[in-house]
Amino acid sequence: MPDTPDPAPRADAPPQRTATGRGTLLGAIFLMATSSIGPGFITQTTSFTVQLGAAFAFAILVSILVDIAIQTNVWRVIGISGMRAQELGNATLPGLGYVMAGMLLVGGIVFNIGNVSGAGLGMNIMTDLDVRIGAVILAALAVGIFLSKRAGIAMDRVVVVLGAVMIALTLYIALTSGPPVGAALRNTVMPETIEPLAITTLIGGTIGGYIIYAGVHRLLDAGVSGPGALRQLTRGAVTGIVVTGIMRVILFLAILGVVSTGADLDPDRQAASAFEAAAGAVGYRLFGVVFAAAALTSVIGVSYTTITFLTSRTRTAPRTTNYLVVGFIALSTVLYLVIGAAPAQLLVFAGAFNGILLPVGIGVMLWVAWRRRDLLQGYDYPKWLAGIGTVAWLVTIYLAFNSVRPAIELVTG
Repeated sequence: MPDTPDPAPRADAPPQRTATGRGTLLGAIFLMATSSIGPGFITQTTSFTVQLGAAFAFAILVSILVDIAIQTNVWRVIGISGMRAQELGNATLPGLGYVMAGMLLVGGIVFNIGNVSGAGLGMNIMTDLDVRIGAVILAALAVGIFLSKRAGIAMDRVVVVLGAVMIALTLYIALTSGPPVGAALRNTVMPETIEPLAITTLIGGTIGGYIIYAGVHRLLDAGVSGPGALRQLTRGAVTGIVVTGIMRVILFLAILGVVSTGADLDPDRQAASAFEAAAGAVGYRLFGVVFAAAALTSVIGVSYTTITFLTSRTRTAPRTTNYLVVGFIALSTVLYLVIGAAPAQLLVFAGAFNGILLPVGIGVMLWVAWRRRDLLQGYDYPKWLAGIGTVAWLVTIYLAFNSVRPAIELVTG
């Protein structure tokens, strides 16, 4: 479980290092973004595009605005305080950080089994390799990253490259499919249909569970903290959501172009069949590359972030942290090989844990922003920003209700 929070820095303490290389900031941005762009991201975007058509553009816009409001507050509070999310939780209410870490651990293991499964599926589509062998190969690649001498830099570079590959290949499919861009733009501000479920689902899928903490925890590990890092923290938070939004929009347009032609998509593999309809056999293989890359980056993101919730930034050696991440990936892979894809019941309960963690974690950050200036090294947090975050936080409470309800129904029958 996580260590107790480190004491807040003294007023006369030496300032923290607030500058970092552009590569590290870019790595943190893409770690958050690519953690969001997993197998579930692709499946959800495709499903809602098929269901709503061009009107899905409005849901994407609203979700991006809400995500920016929430993530900016979370990254600024964590970054300025120099404390990880669970440490702030314990500082706010003794023991709360342990609860947050426990919920993240349960959800992380279950969803990482799904990520490893997705990696195998992507490799199968890309190369016809057996899914289990493909899963082991990509899991081994993830392990290799954290066993390297400069694991942090390796992780930064891998997620940036894979993120760029996913965006580039999906953009190719979008250009090939010829989407009705005018209709999409019109529906962005004047939607033919408004679907609240789509909006809340996108918000939960973009910043839910561990995702919102991935990038900022990476910045803390790189030494970026304190009021002097405010510009980097804000820019990183907003850019991370924008990168995710770009991928969402490109994927939406790619699928929309296929759907608008009246093509029938295989209900069991809508995204893959859409890529295939747009670019034939090549498109199908390219989907395998995108899906495998999405799964691999999600394996990296969930494994790294989960371990940061179970360790201390100041008292756990980086090498120990990397070994724990390797163990987490190995455990997820073994569980996948033993039980296959995570059972639906486990996914429901993991979703419930992640759904609860989202408003709890954000609530902690907002409480610190409003009331705990002592944890922010004396920084006077902007009330307007905390106010916007509070309004967006109410949306996450609705999300939590929607995620817990299926678990309750499953238990009660």
